[in-house]
Amino acid sequence: MGKKRRAQVDPNMTAFEAAWRKLTSHPMFAPLLSVQVGPGQRAGVRAVLAEDGQLVAANAIAVVDSRGLIRASKACRLDEDQWSWVLAHCLLHLGFGHLAPDRHAIDPAYGEVACLAVARFQRAVKLGTEPVLLPAELPSVDESVLLRQWRQAGVPAEYAGCGTGGHGPDLIPPPHSPDPAGASAPDWPAQFAVGLSAAATAAVDVAGGARTSLTDPARRRQPWHLAMGWFLSSYPLLGALASRFTLVADVELARGWDITIAAVSPVAGEIYLNPLRDLSDEQWRFVLAHEMLHAALRHGDRTGGRDPYLWNVAADYVINGWLIEMGVGEPPAGLLHDPQLAGMSAEAVYDHIAKDLRRLRKLATLRGTGLGDVLGEPLPSGGTPGYGVDLDDFYRRALLAGYAYHQREGRGHLPAGLVAEIRVLEQPPLPWDVRLARWFDEYVPSPQRARSYARPSRRQAGTPNIPRPGWRWPEEPIPRCTFGVVLDTSGSMNPEQLGKALGAIASYATARDVPAARVVFCDAHPYDAGYLPAEQIAGRVRIRGRGGTVLQPGIHLLENAPDFPATAPILLITDGYCDTVHIRRQHAFLIPEAARLPFAPRGPVFRLR
Repeated sequence: MGKKRRAQVDPNMTAFEAAWRKLTSHPMFAPLLSVQVGPGQRAGVRAVLAEDGQLVAANAIAVVDSRGLIRASKACRLDEDQWSWVLAHCLLHLGFGHLAPDRHAIDPAYGEVACLAVARFQRAVKLGTEPVLLPAELPSVDESVLLRQWRQAGVPAEYAGCGTGGHGPDLIPPPHSPDPAGASAPDWPAQFAVGLSAAATAAVDVAGGARTSLTDPARRRQPWHLAMGWFLSSYPLLGALASRFTLVADVELARGWDITIAAVSPVAGEIYLNPLRDLSDEQWRFVLAHEMLHAALRHGDRTGGRDPYLWNVAADYVINGWLIEMGVGEPPAGLLHDPQLAGMSAEAVYDHIAKDLRRLRKLATLRGTGLGDVLGEPLPSGGTPGYGVDLDDFYRRALLAGYAYHQREGRGHLPAGLVAEIRVLEQPPLPWDVRLARWFDEYVPSPQRARSYARPSRRQAGTPNIPRPGWRWPEEPIPRCTFGVVLDTSGSMNPEQLGKALGAIASYATARDVPAARVVFCDAHPYDAGYLPAEQIAGRVRIRGRGGTVLQPGIHLLENAPDFPATAPILLITDGYCDTVHIRRQHAFLIPEAARLPFAPRGPVFRLR
């Protein structure tokens, strides 16, 4: 017995069915599949591919009637994308109301204008591939105006047959007689409006990651994703920040890094969440806003010489107070909040709470007890962070843009402390060398020259008869300013940064007419280099010692030296690996950017970059 011949699969039918499945799963067209037309009666759009002599005679691809039946010609062989365009074209005719119940006749001008309107929409939303030859540019004139013009002057040849009806219209008007079953005509435009709304929602889901495409079913959105979406749509102050953060909700990552609720890496632009924590949408809003403000206000880089964990706790108190005052979300249980600290800056809160270290060590951030929720480096989450711009610049621009929109739209109250910190961001921080120059201007003033007629005046060629005063220095002896430099010469000092610091000091000394500066080298012991001319500070300084770092003896040497003025300031250059120092006069520290002093400095600290 011979094998049964397998039924031949028509590729044209396969493409047609695939295109129909794709369109009917699209949220814009799905409501057209089921429409209420009477008590207990429903109707829906249908599409059939059949042999139809009338369609072949008109060279038509497909036509659609007011009941939602799309008849496509089997004689036309198209691929899936082309069938998608044809079927979408017919569906849009229904959705646009081109087959209204009161339209019992379709004149050529009306049919072509209707097809032109649908074709323009299809190009805008990119539905399928056009199987008919259409002009590259379609007229953008309003349909009513175009209809009036074409009825008077006729349809231009290049726009004739721009639908799927071939030589005739692709619209079959409704019959004059009512439906014998008593059913009313389906309200296709109303259903299409529902579909447009659903398509817009689906597009937002695609942008937010809840769908991979418009035709894919939506995944169940986690509460933290809903919370992040709320910032994007309803809270402009943090919306720009929220758009650039990635949420990493990984159980193993949270367990391995002891993340109780959340932590943030400003460098990576990632917020790490513990998905096992059962928090409400409002609580996740609070948590995400908390972590985003940590990153935007650069709390991780503002630690300075403070204890990192206590500084994190101080910043938590300030941020939580702001969020509670603004009513952003709901704080989780056990959060750090003290109404008595309201209105204080993070620096002031740190000074206040540092008095009771034993109690504060038991307090918990969102990461956990004894752990800061601001991470210096990204965790191994598999992402590839990178903004392409300086982090300070990115966070400053994002927060300032959100603040400007928040104020312009009147979106609610902002705490005075938060507004003050945001406004500070409008002015980028001064470079270290500019701040050091200002310190020299204040404590190492240069002698001032004056104008005088007591010496031969200078005359200009244009006005030779007008005598002009000349510059002169005071003739009486004046004390010249100087300063002291205590230089850490231990083995841990970076030669490149050391040279940069000494070069800056030499240039400032020269600009202020400082004849010489008193220099002391310090490692295990102080080495007094005496007064060095400004031009020699950077060029001919020979590093003497390479032992450990003890700066206090060098400071004593300068403070007790009889030839060192009592009002002269002292500049200490170190990498932070030194002893605790006590200085009785004006002073400042110059340290590398990432260095930390082992004590709370009383004078200004300038960080080399």
